[in-house]
Amino acid sequence: MKRTNHLLPNTPTCPKELLKHIVFHEAGHVVAIFLRNQQQNLPPVYFEIVINKEQQDHHSYFAQVLGGRLIDNLPVAEIENNQLGSEAEQQSLQKAYEADVINLLTGPLAEAKYVALRDGEIFNPHLVNIGALKNYGGHLDLEQAYRYLEYFIPDATERELKISELYNKAFHFINEPNNWKCIQSFAQYLLEHEQTTISCEQASDVLQPFLVH
Repeated sequence: MKRTNHLLPNTPTCPKELLKHIVFHEAGHVVAIFLRNQQQNLPPVYFEIVINKEQQDHHSYFAQVLGGRLIDNLPVAEIENNQLGSEAEQQSLQKAYEADVINLLTGPLAEAKYVALRDGEIFNPHLVNIGALKNYGGHLDLEQAYRYLEYFIPDATERELKISELYNKAFHFINEPNNWKCIQSFAQYLLEHEQTTISCEQASDVLQPFLVH
């Protein structure tokens, strides 16, 4: 989950404003991993956040979340050999890869919502469709999302239907008021945090008040 440094038409030239884009993007990923996964009764996963606050030229990214994938915790050999035969196992696998795709999409969506609110513009899935996420640092996020779906859904038409379905779920998650409040809170934490690496435990401490017990 990377916020890439591709030069885009809406990339701000002001470093402080660019940093706001970055932290909202990463907050979208992190809050989905923490909050949405819990809402769906999915297991916790480990990750850390790395932010290139100086936007150094030798880095290919502005920020990234390392880890945080449910699929990484499943038996790779069983997935590759299609040995998850029972209905329960297949449902577990589907929930994992669908959640991972949604969590990939929430990053650029959170950045897009921040920009829309900042500019007093309407934020809806018709104006900000899945293709538009490339304009909000989502180039690699979209690539990874499609790779997941190509792996698990061979038919191209079914893949497009599935990614549209998952995009709508990601949009609904971002747009839910309490979830957005959580994203805003974590983005502010990232802005104020001086270190460039934030551990899973640090993120958990910040997000704990928003989690359902």
